[in-house]
Amino acid sequence: QVQLVESGGGSVQAGGSLRLSCTASANIRTMAWFRQAPGKEREGVAGQDSDGETDHSDSVKGRFTISRDSAKNTAYLQMNSLKPEDTAIYYCAADSRPLWVVRDPEYDYKYWGQGTQVTVSS
Repeated sequence: QVQLVESGGGSVQAGGSLRLSCTASANIRTMAWFRQAPGKEREGVAGQDSDGETDHSDSVKGRFTISRDSAKNTAYLQMNSLKPEDTAIYYCAADSRPLWVVRDPEYDYKYWGQGTQVTVSS
C-alpha cells in the first residue's frame, strides 16, 4: 500500500502561481494530478512516468508543469497563469504501471491522495 500526501493548495488571484506537492510513501512508477471542480467530472491534469515521460492536458498545457524528485518520492505541479476555471480540488494519484498504460481515460489509478483545494479568484 502506498500513501500519498499532498500539500500546497490555497487561494490566489487570477494570473498568479501555486505549486502543489505530493509525497509518496514508496517509490512508484507513475505519479499524476487530477482535479475536480464542483458539479464537474474529475479530469486528468498531468502525469509523469519515472522514466521522465510526461503528459499534460490541453487545458493546462503551457501553464502547468509536472515534475518529480525521485530521491524524495515527490511529484510537483507548478501552476502558472492561473485562471478562475482552474478552481478545483486537486488530487494526486499514483500507480505501479507505466504512463503509457495509465493514460487511458478508462484506467483508474490504484493510489489516491486526499485532495487539496485550489481557488483562483478573478
